Amino acid sequence: MSLQRQPAGRLAVVRPTLDHHDGGRDGAEPNIAAVAALMADPARACMLAAVLDGRALPAGELAYAAGITAQTASSHLAKLLAGGLFAVETEGRHRYYRLAGPHVADVIERLATIQPAGPVRRKALSPQARELRFARRCYDHLAGEMGVALTRALLQRGYLVAANDKQFTVTLAGADWFAGLGLDIAALKPSRRGFARQCLDWTEREHHLAGPLGVALMQTLCTASWLRRAKQSRAMQVTPKGRFEFKQQLGLELPATGA
Repeated sequence: MSLQRQPAGRLAVVRPTLDHHDGGRDGAEPNIAAVAALMADPARACMLAAVLDGRALPAGELAYAAGITAQTASSHLAKLLAGGLFAVETEGRHRYYRLAGPHVADVIERLATIQPAGPVRRKALSPQARELRFARRCYDHLAGEMGVALTRALLQRGYLVAANDKQFTVTLAGADWFAGLGLDIAALKPSRRGFARQCLDWTEREHHLAGPLGVALMQTLCTASWLRRAKQSRAMQVTPKGRFEFKQQLGLELPATGA
């Protein structure tokens, strides 16, 4: 594969070039095997997970995350770019890699929900893993125990109502509550996949709020200092103010891990 130099600040998404025979005899079938093979490699899976929060990282950081050499990382990055899973952003002499879009993040999150049936022996979670399970960024919206609990509270108070096609509908009471946070839902534009989407949380096996409303809500909660982003991971932390407000406004009793 040949990668062309992009002007500074340009985002280049390299689309996959598929062999005719890989897509079925008539080329009309989706090339699921090729995409699955890209994600199946442990090193590439680590790279994909490292940017699941929407960040763009240099090749060196991705190599470190995957536990591989820079030369090996370069080969993997070329495959992820060619496969349409990664995009590259050029800033001067530096290149930064990110997911090609929220659709890739959604696929990764959905794959993570597929687990073997029955009990599985697992090692105790590390402190970082516990933080990610409690609250994390699912590309651009809040996920984990906190994301599910927040969504459940919004449903219980009638601010959201579950609708068809894995969507949520905002009620009049909900619009007022969001407005009280400084979030004008009328100013948000629905995406191709809807306005308030139900996203299945891979650790909690329940839905959390995604879509433009989910994105705007997490941003609003960060601006209001209810939540803050961890510097070294995609974990989200609940501030003392947020702990108080979540309890006062939504009745959420948060565990100590959310401090």
